[in-house]
Amino acid sequence: MRQIVLDTETTGLNPRSGDRIIEIGCVELIDRRLTGNNFHHYINPERDSEEGALAVHGLTTEFLSDKPKFAEIVDEFRDYISGAEVVIHNAPFDVGFLDAELKRVEMPLFKDHVGGILDTLQQAKELHPGKRNSLDALCDRYGVSNAHRTLHGALLDAELLAEVYLAMTRGQNSLSMDLGGQDADSDGIALEVVAIADILLQPATAEELAEHELLMQSLDKEVKGQCLWRAAVN
Repeated sequence: MRQIVLDTETTGLNPRSGDRIIEIGCVELIDRRLTGNNFHHYINPERDSEEGALAVHGLTTEFLSDKPKFAEIVDEFRDYISGAEVVIHNAPFDVGFLDAELKRVEMPLFKDHVGGILDTLQQAKELHPGKRNSLDALCDRYGVSNAHRTLHGALLDAELLAEVYLAMTRGQNSLSMDLGGQDADSDGIALEVVAIADILLQPATAEELAEHELLMQSLDKEVKGQCLWRAAVN
């Protein structure tokens, strides 16, 4: 499965008022593994960034003045994303800008070039309702180091999001003894996220299943009905 983790930086917040994309950063995942086949371009937006946006990304008009325009990189970008599932944090924002840029060069909407769009912000809200789910907050929650992130950058943020996405969707943690490196819980046990593909699944033996059934019957008897475990799996 081919996935592209994508981020953009822009001159402001609203493509409908003329704000433009100034940077696109993408990293490629194949079968949930980073390939190193990245896509990254700074783009001349032919306008200044708003003051608030400039404070976020630090990409000045002077720096961007000799960079290619979107029309000059769009074919390379389209070929790179073609058919992939694209992973974006707060997808409506980036897709809105990409659609506006594609419309300017008379090309189909972003969704028509890709195999699907996955919004990690929506996914995080479902996993962690009521909590902060910004990229920085998710980096903290999943132990992804963003200490080198002083300003926003599309490629850097795409790399961080790829790590967060992989951690957020693995679904299982392994425990390892704390050797003073990674963050640990109050018992000194460090949480290490591992890929499901790396976990050896050992089916229960007939004897173990029989013992389990006896335990379930005992629990059913204690609650005078069906225990919570049976209700959950049924």
